[in-house]
Amino acid sequence: MKKYNLKKYDLIVIGTGSGMNYIGSILEENPDFKIAVIDKDEPGGICLTRGCIPSKLLLYPAELIRTIGTAQKFGIDVELKNVDFNYIMERMRSLISEDIGSIRIGLSSDPNVDYYHDVAEFVSAYTMKVGDKTITSKMIFLCTGSKTIIPKIKGLEEAGYLTSDTILEMAKLPASIAIIGGGYIAAEYGHFFSSMGSKVTIIGRNKQYIPEEEPEISMLAKRDMSGFMDIVTGYEVEEVQTTAVGKKKVTARGEGNKVDFIVDEILVASGRGPTHDILHPEIGGIETDAKGWIVVNEYLETTQPGVWAFGDANGKYLFKHVANFESRVVFNNAIMKKKIKIDYHAVPYAVFSYPEIASVGMGEKEALEKYGQTNLLIGFQKYEDTAKGHAMDVKDYFVKVILENNTRRILGAHIIGPYASILIQEVVNLMYTEQENPDPIIQGMHIHPALSEVVQKAFYSLVPPEHYHHLLGHMGLE
Repeated sequence: MKKYNLKKYDLIVIGTGSGMNYIGSILEENPDFKIAVIDKDEPGGICLTRGCIPSKLLLYPAELIRTIGTAQKFGIDVELKNVDFNYIMERMRSLISEDIGSIRIGLSSDPNVDYYHDVAEFVSAYTMKVGDKTITSKMIFLCTGSKTIIPKIKGLEEAGYLTSDTILEMAKLPASIAIIGGGYIAAEYGHFFSSMGSKVTIIGRNKQYIPEEEPEISMLAKRDMSGFMDIVTGYEVEEVQTTAVGKKKVTARGEGNKVDFIVDEILVASGRGPTHDILHPEIGGIETDAKGWIVVNEYLETTQPGVWAFGDANGKYLFKHVANFESRVVFNNAIMKKKIKIDYHAVPYAVFSYPEIASVGMGEKEALEKYGQTNLLIGFQKYEDTAKGHAMDVKDYFVKVILENNTRRILGAHIIGPYASILIQEVVNLMYTEQENPDPIIQGMHIHPALSEVVQKAFYSLVPPEHYHHLLGHMGLE
């Protein structure tokens, strides 16, 4: 067997996203710690380099374009003369590049940190090969992120496609684009490309658009977003071919029908999966589940003691704010030697589409299954029935809250409409209090006329589920 020199560390961190959150605090607690930080990609993690940050730098101009488009109904004569796609893309890349550069300098200049811009793979328990070096530690943080799942579609590889990673390098706006997938990423990039001027077709295999949402929210989102792009649900893409003139023919089948779409580009947005085919965690004594995500316990420790996995690596919730939340739990458990359990009862998220969508906690179906119909109350309020919503002339957008009747505990909340990602936070914060009830929202003074009143009024109008669905029927959302 070939001998090699092991370099020993007090901590190995794989990934430069949320895995870096507590490096400073770790070194404050342990000034003599030697830490290895490894990332095969540019430093900063998925969120900064090719996820939430660059996409939001693109989506804000898209939001401005849609907002400008509503100006006429308020008596404002506005002409949108030009959208400079290249400028928008270059601005995004420039800002991201600056942040990546700052992180790289920080990693390379810390005397307690060895930064490896290379691939890591386990060769045995607590030991891994990084480039031409072999390193070891009894404490390892796995923050390895995720990757786009590419479906097995005949002709897709030959025709070529974009992902949410490669799309950030685009230099030319496609005249038309088909998005394979009907979830969050499809909704956001559909909004972006359609606002830039592309003809967008979203093809989702699920019959429900954005299937993770409440059915009535999905229905309303599809109805409104169909005003600026084509949304086809319940169709599976079977084949992709390149036409004689260099376009792409996408063939999809659903409900016994076959449909062809001729487009310039294809974006695959069909979900994300683990990256552990490179890491080989099984060689390190670390179990993965049937889908390949790293198995962790309620303290976020893997099946190998001293090895922790958080962020996308464990596959629980693929959101940056969840990874940040988990990093605090791991810091306390691994470094401070506490025993803190991870709590996912109130995980919020937002879809930065147009309209915006935000949710936290349970949906109605899950709540019904757990608590039963007689022990649920649903609160509902439309934006337009508040002073600010009326002034904004927004129609049918609403706030939905779900409570347990006996305890008045907030179980979940779901919002569709302007600033949903901001409005949901009022509910999220209460769900992290001991009582988890809505009294502070109900009794607290809300600015009038501000849009936050729509959240307060949703808690004023609590009704049994059957009454709520009667209201939806009147809106055509049932």
